[in-house]
Amino acid sequence: MKIPPYLLLVLATLLWGGNFVIGRAVSEDIPPLTLAFLRWCVAFIIFFPIAFHQLKREWRLLKRHWFIVIILSLTGVTAFNTLVYIGLHYTTSINASLMNSSTPIMIYIFSFIFLKEKLSKYQLIGTVLSLSGVAFIIMGGSFTRIVDFTFNKGDLIVIAAVLCWSIYSLLIKQYATRLPGQSTFLVTIGLGAMMLFPFSLYETLSSATAIHWEWSTFAAILYVGIFASIIAFLCWNSGVIQLGANKASIYLNFIPVFASIFAVLFLDEKLHSFQLIGGLAVVAGVILSGKTNKRRLQP
Repeated sequence: MKIPPYLLLVLATLLWGGNFVIGRAVSEDIPPLTLAFLRWCVAFIIFFPIAFHQLKREWRLLKRHWFIVIILSLTGVTAFNTLVYIGLHYTTSINASLMNSSTPIMIYIFSFIFLKEKLSKYQLIGTVLSLSGVAFIIMGGSFTRIVDFTFNKGDLIVIAAVLCWSIYSLLIKQYATRLPGQSTFLVTIGLGAMMLFPFSLYETLSSATAIHWEWSTFAAILYVGIFASIIAFLCWNSGVIQLGANKASIYLNFIPVFASIFAVLFLDEKLHSFQLIGGLAVVAGVILSGKTNKRRLQP
């Protein structure tokens, strides 16, 4: 039985939305670098038998682009997720997921700066609208924070994570036809785990907050390692292949929706008016920016 692509895409965003809530929920039980390290260890163990045979066939191709593979691992695996988990120690999962929705806008900006791609009228307006929404969320709906320069450092850390993911996404877009998907993902996971290991070890030995090994901690590690990494990745890729990248991208806006619902239900977080207003501005800007891409694809 073939699963409809829209169900695959919704499932992927639901699992990614849960990642923000899980990261927040266990922030007092496990240090962020260790959580990121264990996440990718679990993901590598699960994904290795799935992609190993492809990796053997495509190893030479990956070696040819070894520098890009390392950068992909550094930005998309090591930095992005680690920064998100660090940020969730200081900000809410709702804030983090809403700001993550600005990723397409950051990609437009990087494409304009580094690839000299022109921004259309819709992209310019959408960029301003989305960035205004992000700024409104960071300010907590209070413009006095600009004057006082008092921002939540967790929000700023998540913005840094979004920048890393935008670089990763831009490189994936540029090398999509030159790098095999599953083999590249497996190698970047392995490299990311190796990069994180010494930092995780240092954090574990020196952290003032000890790891609380309870059933919830194990469940969280399994969730982020299996569901938010492997299952979400496979569902998303399958959905994109069936539906197309442009149509699929709009489903990413479900991530903050699911994250907000889970945060309210399970973490007792409150959805404030400034988050709703800022989040709507971010999503509206992304949708508006995407109008140009859709039109360009029409014959």
